[in-house]
Amino acid sequence: MKRTIELFAELGRRLRGFGDDEASRLVIDCACAANGWFTPRDIRRAVGAIVSRMLDPGLLAGWLSRYEGIPVCKPRRVLVVMAGNIPLVGFFDLLCVVASGHRCLVKPAAKDRVLMEYVCALLREIEPGMAIEEYDGRGEVDGVIATGSDNANRYFRSRFGGIPALLRGNRHSVAVLSGRERDEQLAALADDIWAYSGLGCRNVSLLFVPEGYRPHLRVPDGMNPKFASNYRQARALLVMERHPFVDVGGALLVPRRDFPRMLSELAVAEYRSTGEVEAWLAAHDGELQCVVSQCVDHSRRVDFGQAQLPTLTDYPDDRDILRFLTTELR
Repeated sequence: MKRTIELFAELGRRLRGFGDDEASRLVIDCACAANGWFTPRDIRRAVGAIVSRMLDPGLLAGWLSRYEGIPVCKPRRVLVVMAGNIPLVGFFDLLCVVASGHRCLVKPAAKDRVLMEYVCALLREIEPGMAIEEYDGRGEVDGVIATGSDNANRYFRSRFGGIPALLRGNRHSVAVLSGRERDEQLAALADDIWAYSGLGCRNVSLLFVPEGYRPHLRVPDGMNPKFASNYRQARALLVMERHPFVDVGGALLVPRRDFPRMLSELAVAEYRSTGEVEAWLAAHDGELQCVVSQCVDHSRRVDFGQAQLPTLTDYPDDRDILRFLTTELR
């Protein structure tokens, strides 16, 4: 365990200040060329969040100390099929597999291959014998962690039905306001909504507000031009459908109690009591990734501005990855 902490802490040191030198700026340029939704600002943000929230040696030690049997006595070959919607979104799965003592077979998304290959190369520089390799589609695997759309998830269930598998499909995040939020909390909420152009499952796309309350929300400056195109298309569709909406300058607040159709839409649902909202959250828990609020209880509740800053214990879909790796893979 000590060596694992040292390895990933060293990775954190090497990634600190990513984008400040010519070599890492070239990596950023290549990553943005491969995925038009990525921006230099988003990439730097994602790397900075990983460094501060996942690669701090004290945080790593505290996290791993909660588990017995690490590293595992009998390492297995674990395939990690990664998503590519936001920069380095698959890194945490890789970290968990390596930290558990298994061998990680990486299948990066085409749209995030540049960044993932860069990080894997850094890890091999730090530890040439690091148990990481890119999966070429051949050879048996003993377990799989796969993230994708609901359609991809159905394929994963068929393809990997005979081995231990942790499979993820579509998830969404919501926020619940009391109506008494301060300006700085609403500014932080705007980040929860529109960070990474709203593409992450931890981005808030449905907002619960008290009856008659209209929060003051402002779209952050410097949004990706592709988001602006999505906004224009969504606005035109709503106008043609004569569906009510509020334009907040670059995004659209749409009254509805389910998740919106397009990135630039934010669904807004009014409520009479927080109990009503908590009942809705319980009924839709299988669709939720996290809940941003200070006025309702939820097992995956986070504070304003924290939705896209997950910690080592904020497991996707509330599935403990290390528990899976140490108890289901034998």
